[in-house]
Amino acid sequence: MTTADEPTLHMIGHAHIDPVWLWQWPEGCQEALATFRSALDRMREDDEFTFMASTAALYDWVRLVDPEMFAELRERVAEGRWEVVGGWWVEPDCNIPTGESFVRQALVGQRWFHQHLGVTATIGFNPDSFGHNAMLPQILSRSGLEAYSFMRPSDHELGLPGRTFWWESDDGSRILSFRIPFEYLTWGREFDAHVKRCAAELRPPHRHMMCYYGVGNHGGGPTRANIARIGDLQSDGLEGPDAPTVVMSTPSQFFAAVRDQGLDLPVVHGELQSHARGCYAAHTRVKAWNRRAEHRLLDAERLVAVAARTVDVHVEADFQRAWRNVLFNQFHDILPGTSIASAYVDTRDELGEATAIANRAASHALQAMSHRVAIELIDDTMPIVVFNPHSWDVTAPVEMEVGRLPEHPVVQMDDGQVLPVQLVQSEATVSGGRQRIVFRPTVPPVGHVLARIVAGTPSAISTADSAADLAPGSSAETGNESDEVDDAVAGATLSLGADHDWAGTDVSDELILDNGRVRARFTARDGFAGLYDAAHDLELLASPARVEMIADTTDTWSHGLHRFDGDTSVLDVRGVRLVEDGPVRRCVRVEYGHGNSRLDLDVRVYAGSSVVEVAGLVDWHDPHHVLKLRLPLDLRMPRANFEIPFGRIERATDGTEVPGQRWVDMSGVDRGTNLVRGLTVSNDGKHSFDADAEVLGITLVRSPIHAHHDPKVPGADTRYHHQGMGRHAFRLWLSPHAGTWADAGAARLAMETNQPLTGVVESVHDGTLPARGSFLSIDHDNVLVSALKPAEDGHGLVIRCYEASGRAVSTTIRLHGLQRRIAADFGPHEITTFLVPDDPDQPVAEVNLLEWPDS
Repeated sequence: MTTADEPTLHMIGHAHIDPVWLWQWPEGCQEALATFRSALDRMREDDEFTFMASTAALYDWVRLVDPEMFAELRERVAEGRWEVVGGWWVEPDCNIPTGESFVRQALVGQRWFHQHLGVTATIGFNPDSFGHNAMLPQILSRSGLEAYSFMRPSDHELGLPGRTFWWESDDGSRILSFRIPFEYLTWGREFDAHVKRCAAELRPPHRHMMCYYGVGNHGGGPTRANIARIGDLQSDGLEGPDAPTVVMSTPSQFFAAVRDQGLDLPVVHGELQSHARGCYAAHTRVKAWNRRAEHRLLDAERLVAVAARTVDVHVEADFQRAWRNVLFNQFHDILPGTSIASAYVDTRDELGEATAIANRAASHALQAMSHRVAIELIDDTMPIVVFNPHSWDVTAPVEMEVGRLPEHPVVQMDDGQVLPVQLVQSEATVSGGRQRIVFRPTVPPVGHVLARIVAGTPSAISTADSAADLAPGSSAETGNESDEVDDAVAGATLSLGADHDWAGTDVSDELILDNGRVRARFTARDGFAGLYDAAHDLELLASPARVEMIADTTDTWSHGLHRFDGDTSVLDVRGVRLVEDGPVRRCVRVEYGHGNSRLDLDVRVYAGSSVVEVAGLVDWHDPHHVLKLRLPLDLRMPRANFEIPFGRIERATDGTEVPGQRWVDMSGVDRGTNLVRGLTVSNDGKHSFDADAEVLGITLVRSPIHAHHDPKVPGADTRYHHQGMGRHAFRLWLSPHAGTWADAGAARLAMETNQPLTGVVESVHDGTLPARGSFLSIDHDNVLVSALKPAEDGHGLVIRCYEASGRAVSTTIRLHGLQRRIAADFGPHEITTFLVPDDPDQPVAEVNLLEWPDS
């Protein structure tokens, strides 16, 4: 090995293996087997050859299919010539997964490496992901990783102060990072040119540079010719007076040499973007499947952990299999939407399996607890136990299917409070024995409450047939128009009228939904025309919301695109109808259309709530187009903030397409009062946005050809699979607020909407649990629980929290169910994990993201 003073080109033997891309996973499995076999053979032939590989999922395939080869691989790892890097289950997309998914990539991956190879990775590695979120330095450094190597975005997409630098996240965590020059692979005769290009990147005062080589994408790795040529370069040297020495090396050796050189390296703060902006909206279905699977698993883990500690019921659930399914399908050519169409059949099934595992576990745990709530016999009542997964009191809608109800039903809470019940359309439209209800209880943190459906006083009945209609001749169908249960938002409803605080509705030229807190206004010409925040006397919409269809001829990745600005058509408003009119909520359906494509938005205002729910149903038939919902806001000097994993980032309001997660917020100065006001928009599966001056754009659908990559030109007479065709259901939640995103509690809103309250219909029985209970709460509202789960080692409870508003805080986490308190200090945007032993005599310990003590 060279010294830190010698200019050195570290040759890194590697094979980039896409387990799924232009092929399905069984072919990816075969390519991993062949590549690993080839690397082991090269080690037999050349004693100096070294190799590195990431992705625990690939190693696991080898272990299962060829145990003999895996034993040989394990020996090479122990020898030090085969370096395990990455530490994650796969090389994932780094924008779309939630923060907890990045934790699980390391939790599952690093623990697998430790169990089966006796090592954990120290070098993070993700060269081909299309961008890297700004919180990764903290996540990486708290997962046992000391450095990070990546390639995209390339030099022409993002300027950096050097190849090697410190990368810093908002909490102050830093990780030594390296951007790979030019390519992470080599092909045949290009080898010499690639080595020379990499060597030319080594400039004083830097003395070390990595050069990745080996056939890749579909695997392959270093060839005999590659290894022989490196031998020639070691003997003869590279051309030039300052040419570096060429050595076979590993990333850990490179980073150790960089540290030994002791340079004062620059610090890069924030995200590393952007590459392939079209991937934030490509294949919108896979993004929705992923979001649902992630949050159902988080809910299920939470419920299973609480059930074990409150009613001593230990629910069996293969969470490891479920998380592996989710993590695998977050691979950077699956979740961004760039794989072939048939690959998404596998993805649908695997994410469906993960969701099914979560649903079973959640249901068993819920019923284990609800069945132990003491419920006395009261004639003509229907008991319902409602659960809240969050660490604060939540008041939110519960919508559920039930059997026959008493006449004029209302909800009586455990404390005697009476809440209205509204009937909405049941999914069982062929039977009068099933009904669907919505009510809006308040439930304590990580807790439950007993509610009873009881008979109330008679009230007027209104039906969908009597609802106001602003569009003569518009469609009056009331059935569910979707093949998917999730798309039931399209159905019109039958509702109960009652005395409540709704303002009057003028149906002559406009419809207004006004609950005293927020007012939504609709007209026949403009559709969703106004959104007024009564609490702060602010009309948020400067002009009506509009739905745009934008021509998009870019490839699947949208290479070279910064914003969707092709030929634009504004969808016509085809109908505006009041379809729900009851004591819990009112709903106006706005029907937009263009040609054969349509979008229905059910805009719902709830009594007592300032959050407006928008349930959308898209029926899309326009290839090579993008569908956007635009909200023009009446704010000066707007600032746009977007959720990223465990944090947020502010981006320019210049119309570029950017990634986001569960919430986006635009805040600015109210023109009337000069005070800061804003709007938070939460969603259940959208990840592509733009902020163009005062207009917030939400990308709903994008329809390129599957796996189309420039410069390939699609043939005019060839049939192609286009993404996004057919029906899609989604939900948005619009929350007006005073102050900034942090003042508004944007992260809490996003959690409440993505992990809603759950109700379980119960029966009469004795029980050990009271009518109302709370397992966990936190004293400050800017510290949120990301995970509450059984410990990986099987003994104890793991609580992971993060600070969500950018404010340092000292708080107390109260475990009411265990009679424990945890005093904790959080810096801005800090993630902290606690291990609570089952033995009450053992103290709570702070651990890293792998659930191990920090060394």
